Amino acid sequence: MEKSPQTGNRGRVKFIIGGLLILAAIIYLIVSATQANAEYFMTVNELKNQSGSLVGRSLRISGAVVGDSIQYDPQTMNLTFVIAHVPGDNAAIEMGGGLAAVLHAAVTDPNRARLTIIYNGPKPDLLRDEAQAIITGHLGEDGIFYADELLLKCPTKYQEAVPSQVVGGN
Repeated sequence: MEKSPQTGNRGRVKFIIGGLLILAAIIYLIVSATQANAEYFMTVNELKNQSGSLVGRSLRISGAVVGDSIQYDPQTMNLTFVIAHVPGDNAAIEMGGGLAAVLHAAVTDPNRARLTIIYNGPKPDLLRDEAQAIITGHLGEDGIFYADELLLKCPTKYQEAVPSQVVGGN
């Protein structure tokens, strides 16, 4: 018994439709998983400007540690500190005199946007005044940023010291 051309075309159409439905389902799963696990990298100003829409989302923020705000309880391992806004644009940082100068300006300027950070864990050794902090966590409804991870860099620690005999000259 031979298949009619019409029956063969109907089978191909069903196969193509089924393939497209499977492809659409795979694309949907990839997109939804990516959005659920996405972290947004922001500055303190950006976070403050959009805070209402970002509550509870996984975020990564950057700022300068305000040294006199650091409070640590070794018994509970609760760490609280404040970060000040630092531009996220490398060109702006270079125009500001480099990272160390920009971090210093951010900490000493009381008009810069600031954000309170709460972290539960051991106090990092590099947590000090004017350290650059990159923090992963989420913004609470109370406006406090609850950190899951802290990455700190102190630019003055990595600057090469100029030998004293070079400075004075011969």
